[in-house]
Amino acid sequence: MFSKYKKPGANPQKTSSGAPKLATIDGGAGTAPSAPDPAPASIPMAKTAKPAARQAPATSKVAAQATPEDKERKRRNRLMEIKVELHKQLLDNLNLSALDSAPEKELRAEIQSIASEVLSEMNVVLNRDERQTLNAELFDEVTGLGPLEPLLKDDDVNDILVNGPHQVFVERNGKLQLTDVTFKDERHLLRIIDKIVSAVGRRVDESNPHVDARLSDGSRFNAMVPPIAVDGSLVSIRKFKNDKLGIDDLVGFGAFSEEMAAYLQAAVSCRLNVIVSGGTGSGKTTSLNALSSFIDNSERILTIEDTAELQLQQVHVGRMESRPANVEGKGAVSQRDCLKNALRMRPDRIIVGETRGEEVIDMLQAMNTGHDGSMTTIHANSARDAVSRLENMVAMAGMEMPIKAIRSQIASAVNLMVQVSRLQDGSRRMVSITEITGMEGDVISMQEVFRYERLGLTPEGKIIGRFNATGVRSHYSERFRQWGYDLPPSIFEPVAAE
Repeated sequence: MFSKYKKPGANPQKTSSGAPKLATIDGGAGTAPSAPDPAPASIPMAKTAKPAARQAPATSKVAAQATPEDKERKRRNRLMEIKVELHKQLLDNLNLSALDSAPEKELRAEIQSIASEVLSEMNVVLNRDERQTLNAELFDEVTGLGPLEPLLKDDDVNDILVNGPHQVFVERNGKLQLTDVTFKDERHLLRIIDKIVSAVGRRVDESNPHVDARLSDGSRFNAMVPPIAVDGSLVSIRKFKNDKLGIDDLVGFGAFSEEMAAYLQAAVSCRLNVIVSGGTGSGKTTSLNALSSFIDNSERILTIEDTAELQLQQVHVGRMESRPANVEGKGAVSQRDCLKNALRMRPDRIIVGETRGEEVIDMLQAMNTGHDGSMTTIHANSARDAVSRLENMVAMAGMEMPIKAIRSQIASAVNLMVQVSRLQDGSRRMVSITEITGMEGDVISMQEVFRYERLGLTPEGKIIGRFNATGVRSHYSERFRQWGYDLPPSIFEPVAAE
């Protein structure tokens, strides 16, 4: 029955002593009939029946009957119990060290073979659909992330959010939805979390209750476990898409207009320093990826991230990822450490995945000292808020500088602020493109070149809007012309509302 993936001397264990009772799963088409109940269950009606006067009304009998939802829930719970038992048997019988090199077809056949024998030992009868579902789930338990595996394979899912073992949400098309995916219990969820973090050399437990890691496909993973997570472990997975969205794709989706794309191409190609700002899940990394497509192949690019997500397609790209401290509190490599070292590696451009701390000082200095065309993202609700956040991060880094000096540094380093936002209908839009033009007294002067105008709302809740120029000619028009990007004045002319 077993092949080379079986542990030496391992055999499925019987789950009960003596002749076990035949178990079935109620509710599935083609399910085998149940075995008759043992004789003691046949109790004379005279001893158990109640007098007619005491019998409940007919309406109460109907209300007490199990609903289809109850039957389905019981069936799923029973399948979950069987799956847990089968998974234990698989762990006892499979040679786990040989699974990494095992072809998928052979491994699926091996799991199916072991599951069939164990089900026979357990005297459990399943119909064809239930058996196929169970085999697929067992394969995911052994080789993947268990109940989360189908969600990771679903291209329509952007985020997976787990609130304890019995509540899993996903984000589709910008909207959160509750799924029917569940874990057996908290131990099952913790085992999946431990499987993920141990694969990247991390650990999570009571002494270290939170962890940030990257899955094998590049997806970003974060977990918080009890006692910090009160109602069960919290998991969030930001999925990594292999097919990165280009400028044409984003224009086609309505993320921004063709005129804005032409302007951004000129800005990136002419080596303006760009900051993409926005809220969580607004599409900052996607926008940064798209903007990076305008960088010439002849330039040397270095990327620095906490979790590697950028997908640059240029030839000469060096990728760096920060590292947290180990359990002894040592070995941490911050984004600032990577950025300092990057300055010694002769980069033409430096791209920081997200600026959120003291690395902002080195980022601004790099932008001011010959690394034109550098880019980063920042959490902010508007271009003006993004500038304020830069000021605050410089102050939090312990730099004793007058506020005017900090603002002067920002004004000379940053040329362009691109604001992205996730709107109430779940759509993501580039809502503003703002240029930083210098200082006016103690204030950083800015001018908005393009904006997204909201015009109304459809009965279905979809936002109606359009991208429009503000009528302000770009401060960098002469620079564009010198680099060979002579943008027509018409793209800066606003279109009147109809």
